[in-house]
Amino acid sequence: MIDKFVATTAEAVAGVADGSTVLLAGFGAGTPEHLVAGLIEQGARDLTLVCNAGGRDDGPIADLLATERVRKLICSFVRPASVAARLFSAGKLELEIVPQGTLAERIRAGGAGVQGFYTPTAADTLLAEGRETRVINGRLCLLEFPINGDVALIDAWEADRWGNLTHRDSARNFNPIMAMAAKLAIVQTAHVVPLGAIPPANVHTAGVFVQRVLHVPV
Repeated sequence: MIDKFVATTAEAVAGVADGSTVLLAGFGAGTPEHLVAGLIEQGARDLTLVCNAGGRDDGPIADLLATERVRKLICSFVRPASVAARLFSAGKLELEIVPQGTLAERIRAGGAGVQGFYTPTAADTLLAEGRETRVINGRLCLLEFPINGDVALIDAWEADRWGNLTHRDSARNFNPIMAMAAKLAIVQTAHVVPLGAIPPANVHTAGVFVQRVLHVPV
């Protein structure tokens, strides 16, 4: 019988190795805070963290960065008054800035097996310096490559034991594509439902992309 639920946070994040690339979902909503706390407790280091934004001075992303166990941060922006900005200024954090839409598409490409794509976004900016560009349909475009993760930390509103997920409202954001792009997708879910209870149209992330699920009641 397929049952992807685990009993504890420690079991959920077990085996996340030093040097892993961690895809962390969330865009205002949809960040799996419980799993981030578990990763901090687990102790993996030398991580590459991929998330929408570099976080504030508090919250789960700031907490993880403050451990100084993240070597590189890939995100769409960093606030000047943040842990990430201070670590970068001190030479303790590598930083790669990727426009938000491009970031999402690079992750989606990773999950879909696309080996590269061209986009006009940032093609005529500092982000394109030293990188491949070409003119397509009269527009200068920048070559971008996919992002894949060793681990994705995912938030769900509800899940069944096969790992089929529904994400609530705007919390859907990066969660489905990050689950697709990672070797190991670890989910925290607010609710547990029986098999068949989620209508097919509401399966935002299919269980085939999910390996572990932890119930974290709201």
